[in-house]
Amino acid sequence: MPGNEAPKQPQSIIVQAEEKMSLFKTVPPNVVQSIRAFRVSDLQAEAARLGQHFLYVHCAEATTKQQVLACIAQAFHFPKYFGKNFDALADCLTDLTYKAGPQPGFIVVLEQLPNTPKCDKEAREILLDVFRDSADFWAEKKVAFRVFYSFQ
Repeated sequence: MPGNEAPKQPQSIIVQAEEKMSLFKTVPPNVVQSIRAFRVSDLQAEAARLGQHFLYVHCAEATTKQQVLACIAQAFHFPKYFGKNFDALADCLTDLTYKAGPQPGFIVVLEQLPNTPKCDKEAREILLDVFRDSADFWAEKKVAFRVFYSFQ
C-alpha cells in the first residue's frame, strides 16, 4: 500500500552517515602520528575507500638512516637519482609529486623505523620532521597527507 512505505532519506544524510563512519573521523587531514591502534590493513582499505594514494614501507631490516631512506625510495617508487638524504626526501614528497599533477590525498605508513646507534632518536625525529613539513605543504594545497609510524 502506498501509505506504508518508509520515507526516503535525503542523500545528504546518507553521505553524512558515511563520513561519520570514516576511520579518520578523529584524525586531521594533515598529520604525522604514531600508528597506535590503527591496523595497516584498515589504513589501506580506508585509502582505497577515499581514493587516496597508500604508501607503505616496512623498515625492520634497516639499521642506518641511509638504509631507511633507501627503503622509502624503493617502496614509494622514487626516481633512481634519489639522493638518499633528507632534502631529497622532502623534494620527492612535495615538489616532484606536486608537479605530477592533481593529487587525491595520501595515507603513508612508516612501519618499524629502527632504533639503532646509526639511526638514533635525532635521525628519526628529522625524518618525521620531513614528513611533517610535507604534511604542511599538502595542507596548503588542500590535499590530505596523513602519516602513521611505528618504531622497532
